[in-house]
Amino acid sequence: MNSNGNTSSYLQLLSQHYPSIQATSAAIIDLTAQLNLPKGTEHFVSDLHGEHEAVSHVLKSGSGSIRRRVDELLGDTLTESERRNLATLITYPERKLPLILSAEADEKAWYQETLRQLLQICRSVISKYPRDHVQATLPDPFADIIEELLYAQEDVEDKRRYYQSIIQTIIATDSGGALVVALAELIQRLSVAQLHVVGDIYDRGPGAHRILDALVDYQDVDVQWGNHDILWMGAAAGGDACIANVIRICLRYANMETLEHGYAVSLLPLASFAIDVYGDDPCRPFMPRPAGTEDFTEDELKLMARMHKAITIIQFKLEAQIIQRRPHYRMDDRLLLDRIDHDQGTIALGDAVHPLLDTYFPTVDPAQPYALTARERNVVEKLRLSFTGSRRLQEHVRFLFSKGSIYLLRNGNLLYHGCISMNEDGTFKPFHVDGKTYSARDFMDRVDRLARQGYFSTDDPPQKQYGMDAMWYLWSGAQSPLFGKEKMATFERYFIADETTHQERRDPYYQLREREDVARRILDDFGLDPDEGHIINGHVPVRVKQGESPVKAGGRLIVIDGGFSKAYRGRTGIAGYTLVHNSWGLLLATHHPLQSTQKAIEDELDTDPRMEILESNDVRIRVEDTDRGRDIKRRIGELQALLSAYRTGLIKE
Repeated sequence: MNSNGNTSSYLQLLSQHYPSIQATSAAIIDLTAQLNLPKGTEHFVSDLHGEHEAVSHVLKSGSGSIRRRVDELLGDTLTESERRNLATLITYPERKLPLILSAEADEKAWYQETLRQLLQICRSVISKYPRDHVQATLPDPFADIIEELLYAQEDVEDKRRYYQSIIQTIIATDSGGALVVALAELIQRLSVAQLHVVGDIYDRGPGAHRILDALVDYQDVDVQWGNHDILWMGAAAGGDACIANVIRICLRYANMETLEHGYAVSLLPLASFAIDVYGDDPCRPFMPRPAGTEDFTEDELKLMARMHKAITIIQFKLEAQIIQRRPHYRMDDRLLLDRIDHDQGTIALGDAVHPLLDTYFPTVDPAQPYALTARERNVVEKLRLSFTGSRRLQEHVRFLFSKGSIYLLRNGNLLYHGCISMNEDGTFKPFHVDGKTYSARDFMDRVDRLARQGYFSTDDPPQKQYGMDAMWYLWSGAQSPLFGKEKMATFERYFIADETTHQERRDPYYQLREREDVARRILDDFGLDPDEGHIINGHVPVRVKQGESPVKAGGRLIVIDGGFSKAYRGRTGIAGYTLVHNSWGLLLATHHPLQSTQKAIEDELDTDPRMEILESNDVRIRVEDTDRGRDIKRRIGELQALLSAYRTGLIKE
């Protein structure tokens, strides 16, 4: 069909949604008006690592945006203490409300004043949204009442009495508390228009599944996959090597909450196998890390150590099988089990021979070191069924595929978790496979597609296996844009005392990203304006304690891994960065450690993180200046073509 035929067919389809000149004109008017609204606030977070409580606090408070809004609107009428109290109420309405009311002598007066304040803040927040968007966000059962109050005509006397009557009746019917909660949650939802999660939701902390529950319900969110995310995604797809890595990491840090309670993955087959095979082995190198082990008995920790060793040996075998069937990964240096001298208890690495810290390998056949035993195969099969059969895990991973990608281009900025693999001279390092060469963006597009293939392919087992292998490569491959190191020295860290063998040299990118010319080259390669765009990066914690700045490359690159995870706060000295991009500019929030949600509620702490203005605009950014604005303009053009078709008789109303 020619292009005119295609256009006509499309307009016929469009006319089903806009069946008349009047309906089409109304849509054009509405969309044109939306272009003049202020740009919605974008919120960037990274490296959440299962810290549900801290992450929930940051999301609810909008990185302090709610407190700033309270200060701007009510700074002249409320004291600092009263503003802090109100901001905490908005952040935690259901838990703060009873504490406030317990100290109030006149509840009716408090409700009248607080509802007035909340409505004032709400009206300010909704100013960035068209009315139909606000209507879709309003909570039941108060949707009609809230809409009436939000668009109140209080300068009309009869209407003023009408609105006052609504408030008084709400209080008289004991509905004041429910309305306070509904308005507070509406302010939370609309304070941030878009949430960008720049990777690593999983591992370290205990609440990754709870974070994902919250993200699934978030109004507008996207995820740029991190290396820990892709590992769990590969495990959910049924990738055996990814499954083994997930379990090993959980056992290493005694962090079983997400695996067992969050996703109901049964480790009983592994436990039974470990007791039988390693029951007399002390497994000292495999004892869980001390942090987080306080709640376990000595016998439980010993069992974890045996399970830990069992799954680690299985992991090495499974990874070797991938390396052998994918020679283009160039990871032969990770084939280590065949380098063990079992008689001497040593291993040869390069020109050096190292004594092993653990020499008990009952399941490793020196003649076939990478072959699973029959019992190991049985354990792997049962674990795979548990991962692929976990309904909640599958829901979360489908969400990550639906809302996620390796990288994202949004409003002139480039978002990715890890790195762009580079040579020492600052050029992009190519990846060679099947006679083709991929560099930078092309390679990231390729592995993004392969990851989806590994999860969604059902009728072509070799194709699915290729995709699952690619997900494992993204976890630990030298040129993986999610990993960014020459190797993952897992074997050396467990079995060799010499710490020089533990070193994992980073990709040159992590030195080169300090240079503005390199950042500009990356932005240009992705089709963005190097004068206006930014790279938003995570993955490597910023060593704030040592004077490192998160702002690099002359402001063109911003690293927002500031230590949400408790495991990294010793390096960063803070409790996380978040980035806020609103209609007036770019702000970096530095967060304080959250002692507990209860302390935040009772003592009203950390509602206002330290803010640094990175960029400010003299002219406010409007929707027409954003990606959404470009989509709206395209839509207006299509509607104008439909309007013309109606008026010229090409399409009937």
